[in-house]
Amino acid sequence: MHLAYPAVLAALLFCTGLYGVLARRNAILVLMSVELMLNAVNLNLVAFDVWLRDTLHSGQALTLFTIAIAAAEIGIGLAIVLAVYRNRGSSDIDRLRDTAETDAETVRSTTNAEATS
Repeated sequence: MHLAYPAVLAALLFCTGLYGVLARRNAILVLMSVELMLNAVNLNLVAFDVWLRDTLHSGQALTLFTIAIAAAEIGIGLAIVLAVYRNRGSSDIDRLRDTAETDAETVRSTTNAEATS
């Protein structure tokens, strides 16, 4: 099999994941898009490992490490998203950023008021 087929598929997967990260506002969908991008990288690692006929199979070994890191990332990320959803009632990224900015402005105005009095 030619190297072009898995490379094109990996590029399409990566571009789809990148679009999902940039366009989505739901934190869970952003995490799923990151996983899609990592799977595109894994596909490239395995394809180049087979194409180069590496005797150590370093591409496949790196793929296993990437899968382990991705599993840990999705577990921690999902736990954070669920904790934020329980506290704020939404996992919308824009609303969370706006809330953080208003919290920071409240802290700054309180600190400035205390400093002037």
